[in-house]
Amino acid sequence: MCLGIPGQVVDIVDAEQSLATVAVNGVRRTISVRLLADDNLQVGDWVLVHVGFAMAKIDEHEATLTLDQVQKMGADYTAEIEAFNSSEIA
Repeated sequence: MCLGIPGQVVDIVDAEQSLATVAVNGVRRTISVRLLADDNLQVGDWVLVHVGFAMAKIDEHEATLTLDQVQKMGADYTAEIEAFNSSEIA
């Protein structure tokens, strides 16, 4: 199963290359935010992350609700967190 998990942007690493660091479940990774180039991402924004790519910008309320739901999925959530942990772009 492929899930997108909420992550909060904690640093814009390289705006020219569309790279940002996000925090997911206490883990920080540099990911591509190229798909959201028109969304004017800022530190503090929330994004939906899948295997090293930000797929959508979401608000904090949606991030909280989504995290609550995916954590209830057990093994699928654990597998997605493991994929995130191994997906660093830079």
